Amino acid sequence: MANQTKSIAKGISVLGLTGIICKFVGVLYSIPLARILGDKGLGLFQTVFPTYNLLLTLSSAGLPVAVSRMVAHFLAREDRPNAEKTFSVALKLLLAIGSFFSLMMILSNGLLVRLVGVEEASKGFYVIAPCVMIVCILSAFRGYIQGHQDMVPTAISQLIEQVGKVAVSLPLAAIGMKKSMAEGAAGALLGITVVEALALVYMMILVLIHRRRQQPLPAPAEGSKVLSGSAITRQLVTISIPITISACIIPLAQFIDSALMVNRMVTSGLTRDAATSLYGIFSGMVIRLINIPTALALAISMSLVPAISSAKSIEDHASIVREADTGIRYAALIGFPCSIGMSLLAKPILAFFYSGTLTPERLQTAASLLEISSLTVLLFTVVQATSSILQGLHKQKIPMYTMIAGVACKIVLNYTLIGTPGINIHGGPIASLVCYSVSMIPNLYFCCKYAGMKFNWSGWVLRPGLAAAAMGAVLFLLRRVLPEGKIVTILLIALGAGVYLAAAWLDHALSREDLRGLFHRKRKAR
Repeated sequence: MANQTKSIAKGISVLGLTGIICKFVGVLYSIPLARILGDKGLGLFQTVFPTYNLLLTLSSAGLPVAVSRMVAHFLAREDRPNAEKTFSVALKLLLAIGSFFSLMMILSNGLLVRLVGVEEASKGFYVIAPCVMIVCILSAFRGYIQGHQDMVPTAISQLIEQVGKVAVSLPLAAIGMKKSMAEGAAGALLGITVVEALALVYMMILVLIHRRRQQPLPAPAEGSKVLSGSAITRQLVTISIPITISACIIPLAQFIDSALMVNRMVTSGLTRDAATSLYGIFSGMVIRLINIPTALALAISMSLVPAISSAKSIEDHASIVREADTGIRYAALIGFPCSIGMSLLAKPILAFFYSGTLTPERLQTAASLLEISSLTVLLFTVVQATSSILQGLHKQKIPMYTMIAGVACKIVLNYTLIGTPGINIHGGPIASLVCYSVSMIPNLYFCCKYAGMKFNWSGWVLRPGLAAAAMGAVLFLLRRVLPEGKIVTILLIALGAGVYLAAAWLDHALSREDLRGLFHRKRKAR
């Protein structure tokens, strides 16, 4: 049991912890952004961002991983010439791809505006377009440094991105709002472009210093040769294509949502202004909040692929079962309390962050959306864990197919429900629940099948579920007797966490080895 805990605990890496910090800073950034832009201005911002995110994923999702893998491979063989050649080829390739997508975004501005159905989004598409090229180049430098087994520079560059949004994007949004709402949204997007450029400058300086400190490149060892640019390109593309396809599924769904939701709400009888406002609340506030706990789930799932791949390579069936069971159990330990807690405290949490931005009516709407959307946290954490397990078992196509099936259901439901009068935006959370359920159920089946284990009802469902139910009962009662307020919200969250940990300890959902493993990780990280 201790080995399980240590294996998963080590997966909460520097990048994983930074991811949690960045998600939290992202929420803090969204609060003043929402106040500056208003809900309609935030809706404008959110109609542009998914398109940028999709193009960015298409252009740079897989190649940085391929770069880090190939650079690490060559360095492990003490073949620095090929490691440096890989970086050089990848940098040129990503520059070309990024430039193409940036140019395409600029030239297709009119088409993109018609797709999202919001004419004021035009300037936003123009100012965010160069950012695709910038981040592509940035990802090449990140992949190169990660190939040297150094994750700290990437973490620092991510912090520059998030903190820079507060320092640059918010002032530009405020300046733009003095002219018009469209200028305000464009200012916020321009700030993102500027901040990514700053992160790129940091990584370029870091790599330059790193290379100057190294000895001159040695001649290739006897019997080895420096690969040609075309050979390295073929390897990079071969590795990156399946990664890119998998990574594009969710951004593609978000892009379709941005083009679909506002138009379908108008079909349901809302005005375009009201529809844009509701979309801004859902995508810019509700989704951003539920992304915070999922960052921890992503960090934990990082350890599953290497742990299970290692066990599979030596046919260690006992280790495969142990690691797979632990990964799903940890996903449930995180997902149950986050889903139930956020659902019960939806309105106080939103009021804590956005009380000065939302009217009482809009706050109630946002709360009703978060009450349902928060339930996707549990499904998402299990999907992430099971996808990682299947990837470690060399069954990486299965989670890709199940996610495609889930997203297809989500698109159909979004189109149907959001266009229905009386449902409109409330169809979004329902579609997301179905999406992750459709992905999770077959993932669990195939994990049990290929890992050779039985479904652990006690460890995965009953024990964490009972502990979360005890927490939920306490929060439900306290909400009925305590007044509303920010201090009370913090108190409720703290009490909920304490009750859950105590209940999980008593019903053995959480063990001494679990806590010891997490403590071991934190002590080593210092």
